[in-house]
Amino acid sequence: MNLHLVPVRFREAAAFVGMWHRHHQPPVGMVFAVGVADDDGVLRGVAIVGRPVARHFDNGQTLEVTRSCTDGTGNVNSMLYGAARRAAFALGYTRLITYTQAGETGASLRAAGWRVLAERPARPGWNAPSRPREANGTEHMPRTLWEAAA
Repeated sequence: MNLHLVPVRFREAAAFVGMWHRHHQPPVGMVFAVGVADDDGVLRGVAIVGRPVARHFDNGQTLEVTRSCTDGTGNVNSMLYGAARRAAFALGYTRLITYTQAGETGASLRAAGWRVLAERPARPGWNAPSRPREANGTEHMPRTLWEAAA
């Protein structure tokens, strides 16, 4: 099976994430998205890239891969992370970040030239009496912060 990059609109990328992602819902917005399809035009994965979720990373030069999702087809994640990196740098951004959860190896990120920036401990979540939030299923999960820099 041959794989190739394809443009993906937000609605299609969000629907794919809604169907295939193991632990997240689709994000609410994006700067751009990229997909990988097979020879028959079947979408095998998407990466959605947007402004960083953490406000101290949102400096105008940094983007974040907020979702990377595949149907399990081999090598798709590496293609997506590599394409997201090239596209972000082509648009003039100098840094791209993303996170993996404990138990995810990051092999696709390493294959695409990313590096570990920090290990983040588990947190209780975003809920607080002053700003109530619904649980999203990622509470109490250690994470790894990855970076691709120009």
